[in-house]
Amino acid sequence: TVSDALYKMLDIVTHTLKTNVYMEDRYALSLRLDPIIMGEHYEPHLPYGVFFVHGRRFNGYHVRFRDISRGGLRLVAPTSSEQLALESARQYDECYGLAFAQQLKNKDIPEGGSKAVCLIDANELLHGTRDYVLRKSVKAFTDSILDLVVDTDETRQSIVDYYGKPETLYLGPDENVIPDDINWIIQQAARRGYDTPAAFMSSKPRAGINHKVYGVTSEGVNVYLDVALRRSLGIDPKKDSFTIKMTGGPDGDVGGNEIKILIREYGENVKIVGIADHSGCAEDPDGLNHEELLRLFHEVLCIGNFQPDKLGPKGVLHTCETEEGVKARNSMHNRLVADAFVPCGGRPNTIDINNYKQFIKDDGTPTSKLIVEGANLFVTAEARQKLFEDAGVFIVKDSSANKGGVITSSYEICSAMLLSEDEFFEHKDAIVEEVLAKLRGLAKLEAELLFTEADLYGESLPEVSQVISNAINAATDALSAALETLSEEDQDQLLPLFRAHLPQTLAELSFDRVHERVPQQYIKNAIASTLASKMVYKEGTRFINALPKTKLAETALRYIQKEKEVIQLMESLEKTSMSEDEKKKILELLDAGGARTALNIPDI
Repeated sequence: TVSDALYKMLDIVTHTLKTNVYMEDRYALSLRLDPIIMGEHYEPHLPYGVFFVHGRRFNGYHVRFRDISRGGLRLVAPTSSEQLALESARQYDECYGLAFAQQLKNKDIPEGGSKAVCLIDANELLHGTRDYVLRKSVKAFTDSILDLVVDTDETRQSIVDYYGKPETLYLGPDENVIPDDINWIIQQAARRGYDTPAAFMSSKPRAGINHKVYGVTSEGVNVYLDVALRRSLGIDPKKDSFTIKMTGGPDGDVGGNEIKILIREYGENVKIVGIADHSGCAEDPDGLNHEELLRLFHEVLCIGNFQPDKLGPKGVLHTCETEEGVKARNSMHNRLVADAFVPCGGRPNTIDINNYKQFIKDDGTPTSKLIVEGANLFVTAEARQKLFEDAGVFIVKDSSANKGGVITSSYEICSAMLLSEDEFFEHKDAIVEEVLAKLRGLAKLEAELLFTEADLYGESLPEVSQVISNAINAATDALSAALETLSEEDQDQLLPLFRAHLPQTLAELSFDRVHERVPQQYIKNAIASTLASKMVYKEGTRFINALPKTKLAETALRYIQKEKEVIQLMESLEKTSMSEDEKKKILELLDAGGARTALNIPDI
């Protein structure tokens, strides 16, 4: 009713904690909302903060789950008014879902999860003006967010602020954001007086780690794929032949780099039997020609540019220029049979509870026994569970599989705070190599724990993935709160954890600047997340979950002390004269459970 609408509008005003409505020359209207206004049904996973921005031809949300958070800015520009209406109805839910997935994904880093989704009306425009509207929308959205987070004479005079606390945001590029946008956002953050403008937006062309150039997300995806092939299908990809189907083309960030990495790591063993993207799909049961795929990757061309004469005798190329081609493209991920399906692109919720059975053949077996989600939210939670229950599909979910990108962006934020642009550029090659090694190592730790706990407890991989994220995040939050009660001297005793978290070159160049350049809360989050992930990957989720919440932080701090004692004991043991076999067995036992045993906790 009309009265309901009016009361809801009043409710929104009541729950607006900050706004730039009185700023002169503002790009757009921005509101910092109390998250409860978006609906109580989002509890118990209520966001920490929600921003809403309304501008000419766009509406945008930014959702975050911790005070200090990071996540990508996504531009959605539907090609029809009907599609715009559909996207508008689900915009907040998409932003919330992506931010929550990011929160689960960000478990290994100091920042919590966030996401921004800017929905742009690019319909009924003059020819050639669509890109102009997208670029203006990016500027309006980010500048209006800056209105609410920078502390200047102008904002102190003009911003209505019932929140009363500083807020720190970190953005990254997502769909349809281009390098020119990144540069403008960083320059505008500097002009507006943001404390660390170089850290406000990741993937900077010069002083950043470009995700597509270095393939950081795909490097992590491939680690999970490698472990999953071995542990779920009994395939050693270094020795055995196996088949893959993918969504996301050779010109895409995750798809293109995954093609490159698959060929780099496994050579002729990998047969990529199908690839679908916005332009169409190429299919070949004998495997698509590797040289042609690499050509498309290096020339940044979509799969529709695959040369037909490079197809095998059973191969086919479908383009979206025909209705038949669109149908083939849209159904490829369900139709083709392959050992593994790796979605590296596509819209959220492509496989859902209403259509998941299309992934299952008439005989009840799936068209792929393994799915490794390189793309966010490609399969809904309900569909994941049904595919596991009905067809035994092993699914490595997005918040695990594609966390390499967020790990890289976090290290870029650290670098931006600790190094000048010139310092970073001078040592960029070494830092990037160390970041890649770090993300592969964290991916391997989680992948092994994922399959170990799924085997032990008989749960689906997505369930275990969420349990791992929840265990690390719970420990991180408890530790962050506990660190607030420690003296500065006691906190400094834990700084080696933060140093060990950083790439070696970055730590050697700049760790003496940490207190000077890095916010104290960020340091605490870094110590907490490093210790939490270390404990969970070493001891398992049941160890963390069995601890009373009131004892979690205390136990974690004792754990790190006992770990130091065990390392000293192992070093002493190395110098003894006992037989090498006995020494090796004792060292392995100490390494596997020494710190946990030394805690002497009953019933754990």
